Amino acid sequence: MDVLLMNTLNGLSWGMLLFLIAVGLTTVFGVLGVLNFAHGSLFMLGAYLCMQSMQYFDNFWFGLIVGPLCVVVVGVLIEKFLLKKVYTRDVSYQLLLTFALLLILDDSVRMIWGGGYHIVEPPVIFSGVMNIAGHDYPVYRFFLIIIGPVIGGLLWSFFHFTRWGKIVRAASFDNIMAEGVGINVPRLYTMVFALGTWLAAMGGALAAPQQSLNPSMGDKIIIESFIVVVVGGMGSFPGAFVGALLIGLLESFGTMYAGRLQMAIPYILLAVVLLIRPNGLFRKGV
Repeated sequence: MDVLLMNTLNGLSWGMLLFLIAVGLTTVFGVLGVLNFAHGSLFMLGAYLCMQSMQYFDNFWFGLIVGPLCVVVVGVLIEKFLLKKVYTRDVSYQLLLTFALLLILDDSVRMIWGGGYHIVEPPVIFSGVMNIAGHDYPVYRFFLIIIGPVIGGLLWSFFHFTRWGKIVRAASFDNIMAEGVGINVPRLYTMVFALGTWLAAMGGALAAPQQSLNPSMGDKIIIESFIVVVVGGMGSFPGAFVGALLIGLLESFGTMYAGRLQMAIPYILLAVVLLIRPNGLFRKGV
């Protein structure tokens, strides 16, 4: 029972991080129709800029706010000056462009911060351990379990109860009709890409105290994020949440029970879902 509880908590904390990254990826795809290979690099950049901001302000919370906002500026520049040029072209142009951005961002991080590992300490309030059912558990991981659904709930409320959120949902179903009724679609695209960038960077900033920072940290996360998006359903908000939880829990229990097979678990889940439901577990829609 104790092992079950600890593995469940570990799976939930990892799943919530995956959700923050995957929901940004699926939102961008749902509205812009772009599969952004550079999403993992934006996650990595969020972690590094959080670290840099934290060192400058000597405060983790400033780093958590300032770091992702700096990445949003990068994301807006990418959308306005690069992605906008390939919206109407074949999807291969988008894939090549975003893959090139991945390489550029990764090498830029190596040039600025080096290729070594960096450690970010969690804030004092979330350092140490807490007692859960007689066992010590890191407070920061429990914080991640809480913050994931909180951000997810705020996003869901934004999409369903605000004017801009409803506009985003309308554009995700039919952007031509949205433009026909007077919506500024180019501006909407920039806003949605900025939101997806912020979610990726926020995921990186929140992950910084939990794992060591290195220029390759975005590679693994982007693969698993794509798996989450495909399993949950391309462009589906609830699908991203359920898919992230499934991957997080399966990986956590797989570490304990599956041995070396644990590395293949996300791909096995992907194959099973695609065989049973080729369009994913949920239909498109934020």
